[in-house]
Amino acid sequence: MTEFRAITQDIRPLRLLILNLMPTKIATETQLLRKLSNSPLQVEIDLLRTISYKSKNTDIGHLESFYRSFEQIRDIRYDGMIITGAPVENLDFEAVDYWQELAQIMDWSARNVHSTLHICWGAMAGLYHHFGIKKHALPNKISGVFAHAVIKPNSPLFRGFDDCFLAPHSRHCQILAEDIAKIPALELMAISDIAGVFAAKTKNSNQFFVLGHPEYERDTLAQEYRRDLNQGLNPAIPANYFPEDNPENPPRATWLSHAQLLYTNWLNYYVYQTTPYDLYD
Repeated sequence: MTEFRAITQDIRPLRLLILNLMPTKIATETQLLRKLSNSPLQVEIDLLRTISYKSKNTDIGHLESFYRSFEQIRDIRYDGMIITGAPVENLDFEAVDYWQELAQIMDWSARNVHSTLHICWGAMAGLYHHFGIKKHALPNKISGVFAHAVIKPNSPLFRGFDDCFLAPHSRHCQILAEDIAKIPALELMAISDIAGVFAAKTKNSNQFFVLGHPEYERDTLAQEYRRDLNQGLNPAIPANYFPEDNPENPPRATWLSHAQLLYTNWLNYYVYQTTPYDLYD
C-alpha cells in the first residue's frame, strides 16, 4: 500500500453484536472475544441478552454492566452479528421462553446486519425461522471432536483449511443435509460422516449456520461432561477428546487452529471486505 493511499483511506472499526443465549455467559463471551480479537482488524463489540428470560447463572451486575437489550440496539446497524447456541434443543422452538423475542431479533438482523453467524442451537433456530428447516432429535447426544470434509474448498470461509478438519460438537439434535439442499438460497459448506452437517450459508453470504462449537476451548467439553455426570445423566465420554478415552487424562485440543481460521475468515472476507463504510446509506 502506498503512503498516499494509507493516509487517505476511510477506515473505521467494525461494529459487531453478540447475542449470547448460553447460560454460562461469561465463559461464552470470553471464548468468542478471544477468536474475534486475534486479528489486526479493529472491532467494537456490543453484547446482547434477551429480556423475556432472566439468566440464572450469570450475576445480574455483570449483565447490567456489559449487556444491552434489544430495545437499546434496535436502531443501530451492525457489520456483523453472532447468535450463540442454547441448551434448549429438546424443546420445540415455539416452546422456548424467549422464542418470540429471538424471532424478532432474527427478523431485525436480516435488515440491519451485514453478515450474521449462527452457532449450534442458534444455527438450528435460524434455519427454522428463516427457511422452515426442522431439527431432528438424535438417539443420543453427540459430544466430542469429529473430522469434517470441506464441501466448498474454494470458499473464502475455508481459506487456509486442510481438506479434512476437526471441530467439537455438543448437541442433541441435527439438521439434515437433504433439507438444506431443498432450499435454493442455501448451500452446504462442510459435513462430517459422524456428526452430520457442520456448516451452511446463504448464497449471498449474509447468513452463516455452524452446527458445531469451534469457539470451544480445550476444557469446555470436559466441563460439560462432568456437569452432566454430577446431574446423574450418565453421559457418554466425549469422542476423540480424552487420550485413551480416559476422562482422568487431560483433554487434547486438536481443533483450535481451524477454529481461529473460521472466525478470522468470516470476519475478514464476509464482514470487513464487503460491508459498506456507511451502514446507514
